[in-house]
Amino acid sequence: MKLRQPKIGLSKLCWLFGVTRQAYYQSFYRNEFLGIEQELVLKEVLSIRKNHPRIGTRKLYVMLEQFMLEHQIKMGRDALFDLLSLHQLLIRKRRRRITTTQSNHWLKKYPNLIKELMPTLPNQLWVSDITYWKTEAGLFYISLITDVFSHKIVGYNLAQTMEAVESLQALKMALSENLNVENLIHHSDRGSQYCSFKYVKLLQDYKVKISMTETGDPLDNAVAERVNGILKDEYLDCYTVYTFEQAKELLNAVIKLYNEERPHMSIGNLVPQKVHYGEVKSAERLWKNYYQKKEPVNQF
Repeated sequence: MKLRQPKIGLSKLCWLFGVTRQAYYQSFYRNEFLGIEQELVLKEVLSIRKNHPRIGTRKLYVMLEQFMLEHQIKMGRDALFDLLSLHQLLIRKRRRRITTTQSNHWLKKYPNLIKELMPTLPNQLWVSDITYWKTEAGLFYISLITDVFSHKIVGYNLAQTMEAVESLQALKMALSENLNVENLIHHSDRGSQYCSFKYVKLLQDYKVKISMTETGDPLDNAVAERVNGILKDEYLDCYTVYTFEQAKELLNAVIKLYNEERPHMSIGNLVPQKVHYGEVKSAERLWKNYYQKKEPVNQF
């Protein structure tokens, strides 16, 4: 013979646990509403990551602010971290490095002019660097020129070699799109590409001051190193390309996303394009100084 399970009504359950029916229903509908909010946020996160596949949670939160405001969703940054962690959507940083600097050459090298420099406007300091990109079609090299104040990539070129002429193409793009370079400093490592006759002459023709790193310390060209990492870790390494033409098309699209959509904490969570073209309310310094090295602490 089966024992009949006693039926306990909602009123008795509420009495047993010391809550009112109203509190029970409020809790139930609150949890239901939170579940709907979280589902909406997750859906928007996945939508953003179609174009920004490895963007970090802090940047995601900035990009989600307008969406959450429109949908009256209240979610803090810590709550977003927890939500993404629960659904295994947090991004882990990748660490790998291939040397692209060829500084053992006889060409003239220039001193470092930017140790104490703090740019307050675009086109005061550009940093240049070359980074590799490993693809199914082989190893490609990306020459990049970035404005330090705005973080906008102002010039770039994709090549199958590291010849000086390839970096020169990136410089030509940057100069053609930025006419006001009267007070500009161009900073790079001491690679042969940047010391070559044609590269130096083009800078001198535009009266651009030339600055170069003096050591192999990444802090001497920190903004350029950071941009390299963002492009590869958050974008390029997420795709498979089989030809040079595909790679070039993808790089064009990625740099457009970087310049026009990706927020940067160091420029007040704005996007580089807006900062570079003056869409900033005040002239206060938005970026942090990457070039200041910590002094060693004396221990007694």
